[in-house]
Amino acid sequence: MRRADRLFQIVQALRGGRLVTAQALAEKLEVSTRTIYRDIADLQSTGVPIDGEAGVGYVMEAGYDLPPLMFTKPEITALVAGARLIRAFGGAEMAGAAEEALIKIGAVLPEDARDRAARVQVHAIGWRMSDDLRVQIDRLERAAERGLRLSFSYTDQNGAATQRVVRPLGLWFWGASWTLVGWCELRDDFRMFRLDRMDAVEEGARFKPERGKRLQDFYRMMEARGDRP
Repeated sequence: MRRADRLFQIVQALRGGRLVTAQALAEKLEVSTRTIYRDIADLQSTGVPIDGEAGVGYVMEAGYDLPPLMFTKPEITALVAGARLIRAFGGAEMAGAAEEALIKIGAVLPEDARDRAARVQVHAIGWRMSDDLRVQIDRLERAAERGLRLSFSYTDQNGAATQRVVRPLGLWFWGASWTLVGWCELRDDFRMFRLDRMDAVEEGARFKPERGKRLQDFYRMMEARGDRP
């Protein structure tokens, strides 16, 4: 659990004015009591009204709530526009998550900021996105995140088909098409594959990052060539 999430959970646990021990918090959040003591001290230093002491327990002043999220107008525009783009052109799970994110953003913003979000005039329609492509995007993203080799048939722009085994590193969206960037074990080099030219994709064994075959190595290669992925 990220520290920011843990601090939020501590505030939630103390809400309502009830006494909670550091040991109970530590067991709930699966950390040491020393970590809880440090987190409580940090929350107190930022103005969260928590009273109590080690060995006794902690209680938070009734009625306290976390301050609302504050974003500038350009930040709100970027958040809403980005979520709409992912909803239109992302994978199936991504699109659903983007829809949920828009709902949550609207729920936690102050009223004036919520009105600004509703007035963002950036829209996207994923009319070229088939259900199969959306599912494939999610699948390839998970394979890259989990470090799973992929085997598939690939047809290039000239119509030639080859069988590939690739270490997936990431996905790029170009506005008209999605591509997979990976280390191709057939070519022993980095390659980019258009998703609409991949067929019969199968997951294989896990791979470990190796120097010269990682995403940062791909970026360095592109920069050295003066290209941009």
